Amino acid sequence: MAWMTYISNWFEQDDWYEGLQRANMSQVRQVGLLAAGCQPWNKDVCAANGDRFAYCATLAIYIYQLDHRYNEFKLHSIMSEHKKTITAISWCPHNPDLFASGSADNLVIIWNVAEQKVIAKLDNTKGMPASLSWCWNADDAVAFVAHRGPLFIWTISGPDSGVTVYRDAHNFLSDISIFRWHTQKRGKVVFGHIDGSLSIFQPGNKSQKHVLRPESLEGTDEEDPVTALEWDPLSTDYLLVANLNYGIRLVDSESFYCITTFNFPSAAASVQCLAWVPSAPGTFITGDSQVGVLRIWNVSRTTPIDNFKLKKTGFHCLHVVNSPPRKKFSIQSPTKNHYTSSTSEAVPPPVLTQNQAFSLPPGHAVCCFLDGGVGLYDMGAKKWDFLRDMGHVETIFDCKFKPDDPNLLATASFDGTIKVWDINTLTAVYTSPGNEGVIYSLSWAPGDLNCIAGATSRNGAFIWAVKKGKMVQRFHEHGKSGIFCVAWSHKDSKRIATCSDDGFCIIRTIDGKVLHKYKHPAAVFGCDWSQNNNSVRIWDYTQDACISVLSGHHAPVRGLMWNTEIPYLLMSGSWDYTIKVWDTRGGTCLETVYDHGADVYGLTCHPSRPFTMASCSRDSTVRLWSLTSLITPLQINILADRSWEEIIGNTDYAIQQGTPPLLCGKVSRDIKQEIEKLTGNPRVKKLRWFSECLSPPGGTDNLWNLVAVIRGQDDSLLPQNYCKGIMHLKHLIKFRMSEAQELTTVKMSKFGGGIGVPTKEERLKEAAEIHLRLGQIQRYCELMIELGEWDKALSIAPGVSVKYWKKLMQRRADQLIQEDKDDVIPYCIAIGDVKKLVNFFMSRGQLKEALLVAQAACEGNMQTLHVPTPKGSTYSDGIYKEDFNELLHTVSKELAEWYFQNGRAVLAACCHLAVDDIELAMAYLIRGNELELAVCVGTVLGESAAPATHYALELLARKCMMIPICFPSVGYRNLAADLLLMIPDNELHLVKLCAFYPGCTEEINDLHEKCKLPTVEECMQLAETARADGNIFETIKYYLLSQEPEKALPIGIDFIKEYINSSNWTLDTIYPVLDLLSYIRTEKLLLHTCTEARNELLILWGYIGALVAIRRQYQSIVPALYEYTSQLLKRREVSVPLKIEHLSEELDAWRACTQSINQSSEESPYTPPSESQRMVYATLLKKLKEEPRRGTIGPDYVTGSNLPSHSDTHISCLTGLKIQGPVYFLEDGKSAISLNDALMWAKVNPFSPLGTGIRLNPF
Repeated sequence: MAWMTYISNWFEQDDWYEGLQRANMSQVRQVGLLAAGCQPWNKDVCAANGDRFAYCATLAIYIYQLDHRYNEFKLHSIMSEHKKTITAISWCPHNPDLFASGSADNLVIIWNVAEQKVIAKLDNTKGMPASLSWCWNADDAVAFVAHRGPLFIWTISGPDSGVTVYRDAHNFLSDISIFRWHTQKRGKVVFGHIDGSLSIFQPGNKSQKHVLRPESLEGTDEEDPVTALEWDPLSTDYLLVANLNYGIRLVDSESFYCITTFNFPSAAASVQCLAWVPSAPGTFITGDSQVGVLRIWNVSRTTPIDNFKLKKTGFHCLHVVNSPPRKKFSIQSPTKNHYTSSTSEAVPPPVLTQNQAFSLPPGHAVCCFLDGGVGLYDMGAKKWDFLRDMGHVETIFDCKFKPDDPNLLATASFDGTIKVWDINTLTAVYTSPGNEGVIYSLSWAPGDLNCIAGATSRNGAFIWAVKKGKMVQRFHEHGKSGIFCVAWSHKDSKRIATCSDDGFCIIRTIDGKVLHKYKHPAAVFGCDWSQNNNSVRIWDYTQDACISVLSGHHAPVRGLMWNTEIPYLLMSGSWDYTIKVWDTRGGTCLETVYDHGADVYGLTCHPSRPFTMASCSRDSTVRLWSLTSLITPLQINILADRSWEEIIGNTDYAIQQGTPPLLCGKVSRDIKQEIEKLTGNPRVKKLRWFSECLSPPGGTDNLWNLVAVIRGQDDSLLPQNYCKGIMHLKHLIKFRMSEAQELTTVKMSKFGGGIGVPTKEERLKEAAEIHLRLGQIQRYCELMIELGEWDKALSIAPGVSVKYWKKLMQRRADQLIQEDKDDVIPYCIAIGDVKKLVNFFMSRGQLKEALLVAQAACEGNMQTLHVPTPKGSTYSDGIYKEDFNELLHTVSKELAEWYFQNGRAVLAACCHLAVDDIELAMAYLIRGNELELAVCVGTVLGESAAPATHYALELLARKCMMIPICFPSVGYRNLAADLLLMIPDNELHLVKLCAFYPGCTEEINDLHEKCKLPTVEECMQLAETARADGNIFETIKYYLLSQEPEKALPIGIDFIKEYINSSNWTLDTIYPVLDLLSYIRTEKLLLHTCTEARNELLILWGYIGALVAIRRQYQSIVPALYEYTSQLLKRREVSVPLKIEHLSEELDAWRACTQSINQSSEESPYTPPSESQRMVYATLLKKLKEEPRRGTIGPDYVTGSNLPSHSDTHISCLTGLKIQGPVYFLEDGKSAISLNDALMWAKVNPFSPLGTGIRLNPF
């Protein structure tokens, strides 16, 4: 294993005490990512291969990968090496892991997606690679072309590596818009030009330049750019060409003859992109440029087979994915896929048109739209598999939370739009009309006015009414000068300030009356209102004393934000791509965040959620961060129910150097006031309100609502948005029924509202689907009839009753008779209404038909249908109740796991609380490392959550015991003790705390007294007594608490070695002794005299840790623990009853017997374990026994683990793979592992993977 050779040299060293200070994890955690949309500037900006697809924002490439377990696409990685606009990407046809990209700064890059790294770069290409593509006739060559040519071929490796020019492909008369290699004919290539012509090159033939212009352009200078080009996959010569205005042609590249010209239903339609559908010969699809209409065509006819309007905005590019995703597993849930919009899975597919000659083939189209929207459309099922509705496609300059709603965030962008996002679902809910040039700044109107002021580069300032979706006011006092900042007064909602390039800062009323104009000597970049009065504070820094200079950024700083609760905490965002967090008391940088891929512009937080920060950047993303790790002691003070003085303070005291963090803002003071008004025990409210204030978005409110329901709170007190989240099972049907009712009766507002506002039909369809899932079949049928979907209604109507079905059949027959349609015949015959049918035929003069039907009826061939019902068949009601209940829990569990795997542990816990499974809800919080939240919720839920609450308290106490440098201080020591004192049976926990505490004898005795333990001196005597009595556990315990804790080591280790030597030992007999030994003080364990004992302790912990990891199903660290143990056995001189061969045999047996669980779909086929492997594994399981805590089984997965980062990639020294999500640095300050692996390792083996004897503490 690579990681072991990398760190092997550390094993020899003993003095690692400074390592405690170096081991750390990021205190600013990424908890949300609003991905950029697809850029609309260049053509080939989306590509797909196998189960991945990619699209380009302006500066980054987003790669999505199919998660086979849930059959959905997830953001896998973001590639951001390009510093200028990306011009094209192309996936390697021979290797699904490679793709190429080009950018406007004359750069071509080859990426390896699986390893997420650059494998080759070509700098200074001669001319900008406007279009590029892998060569189909060579394995490792990429072709790219500038606007007028030539076509360059870059051979990446091998003897011929380098750049060559392709034959005569240069000196074109018109710019190249697109080019395509032939996939079968080696070396054949076609270019499409801006003037509408084509140029065709193939080996052995004369090159043809500028041929096949559309007929309408012949002899003119007009341009009609080629927007799309694709070779027919089943022919060597045929080619589909699309011109923006002329439309689509099928041409023969040999004879230069136009075979077919395809006609659009309306003259206004123009095609932007096209793609062949490989699974259906002769079929291709196109996307319109004005409106998002997807059209399906076949070369056999000149008009489309079918048209689907997928979006209001036009298409930008299309790509058909060759292998449709394999359906492996899916449990649909109403809240599951937050990417899908009104065009999502809930919408029944449109009915096929009459003229459809065949059903559509299964195929998936990656669709990119001009508003940045990206989706994967299933053409066979006519539904979105994935839709990421419009992100920004350019630099985001500003972001601000809505003053009266911390869940809504507005962003202003270079792309000329403002978008409003729901940060819980990470989706856009409103977008401004656009076309505003650059929007540099935005400001929300105060309170609930639902308006945003925006500042633009050329169109002055404006007020946008968000819900109406239109501009309601414009301000042009700055003329054509760019406005850099706009600020709406929150004291006087009628005033707005702007400052501009023209050097003026202007204050006006919202109806445009100018109140003040301040002239500056140069452009003004910022203005803001003081929260205390109605004036604008404009500071001239030359007149004031400079208090402190914060040095560390390497480029200009654009974003600054003071924390509203911790007065010395300052955040800065810079053009060096980083965000820094500063303690301004001493000017120290507490944290540097590298996750953005370009300049950081805006930073903001909402006062009611002061430790959740949003940032925006030139990389077109918005990211959400949790800052709560910076105030851990403060959170623990709240949990431990400390006095207000240790939670809330005044600014003057809080900004003194060395003062622990205290809350000094308005929100914390308001919480304190509200709590002091309460009668009875305020602890429940205190825990809830502080938890909601400190936790990041993503389900905390939802969790507390469910806790309130479980505790019996009256339903009328639930907030309005409760029904939008995960509801308790007792409310589900009630709320969904009223939702269906609302959807049915809703009146469309005059202006619509946000993005893709559903039409009346879509609302009715959604309502019908809800009614169907609620078992209200009749309501479903009636809505389907209203929508004209009679077939669906009739096929399901017998589920209500046969009588109802017949009634519907009669209604349908009457309707069809009125419409004079032959379709009436089967309806009348099915219900035996002969009279009606005969009259129908007679009225149409079809007398022979009428005679035939009448005769058949006379002979008794047509009978009225009636279905007998068995008497007393009520058995279906009660008997399946238990089965349904079990099913409900299964579905909840699956949904919880889906949320958990998406890095949303809080919502996973909500799924379990919704079905009253408190134990599993608590377990998911702990596995997501939401320890503070778990303790809050567990404390409120009381007895039912007690075991899990105690475990969370134990882990939190470990966190306090290891806060670097600070732990020896009395404050942290007492915090850990206070937490452990909240656990009823706490003696052993307190013993571990006192044993581990480093300090002088006097301090240690103080702690012993607080924990009601004997003094250090008395412990020495008790240890000697216990040893004389032969009580091993007590001996170890008291030695650890004495002045000579190292005496416990040989006693404990010999006891364990003796046990392991016997054949029938179990984990539970050894673990308590080993666990207790691990709390020996670090400086004692690292003594040279303890070297052998330390090595043996580390080896035993490595092995026992591996066994506990198997028991808890921590699959990712089991091999690393076995390897770690083997390496220590190899390198250290020890005598333990473990053999490397035996360890390797056990690991192989574990792998063989659990491979079906661990295996992902792509891996090699399943090979059953051998008989000897089964026996080894069975022996292993006998040692393990059951895991005492049901919920702790399964890997840990913290919030943000699924989010890709732009930052320097860290390779895990445990697995050798790139770390996704939060990183944990080990004590050498260089070796890194994922935070998830660090948490699991620390729960099964307290010592660092570097084998130094230093404890690991990632909690």
